[in-house]
Amino acid sequence: MGTLEFFYDLGSPYSYLAGQRLKGGAPGVELVWRPFLLGAVLKSAGNAMPASVPAKARYMYIDLYRQAQQHGIPFSFPTKFPLNTLLPQRVLTGLPVRDLPHVSQALFEAYWVNDVDIASPERLASVLSVTAVARARERDVKDRLRANTDEALARGAFGAPTFFVGSEMFFGNDRLDMAISAARGS
Repeated sequence: MGTLEFFYDLGSPYSYLAGQRLKGGAPGVELVWRPFLLGAVLKSAGNAMPASVPAKARYMYIDLYRQAQQHGIPFSFPTKFPLNTLLPQRVLTGLPVRDLPHVSQALFEAYWVNDVDIASPERLASVLSVTAVARARERDVKDRLRANTDEALARGAFGAPTFFVGSEMFFGNDRLDMAISAARGS
């Protein structure tokens, strides 16, 4: 069984779509959820979020709804976009690895479907727990999120979602099927 690493940020709409497509896992593949900071990746890679470029923003808006419809995924743009995801990404990083898929999907849906401001400590605590939010302030959690981000950059990431199968990188929700096939060895 091959391993598929999923580097994502809750503030990335394409990460949301990929996360929803991975709800049931990927049969025949070990799936590893890897939260990272998209803003830091974009800055370090010399990239910009598509929403900051007017022509890309117009296209992205249409494309996201098309992709969501194609995969039967509920989607709506939240009131606060873009969102500073430092706190929610730290919260994810502080969780046990086994909880990442379920909690990530709950937070994705809270933001991308229900318009919950997941950057608010109070709103995050209402979705998760006060303890999970408090853990995000601990040095080891901050260091692990930074390490995930640095690792993704060192391996060539420039945006989200980014998937790795060994050293092979796949970028974007539209490359998810290719990444899964590569992890299966087909």
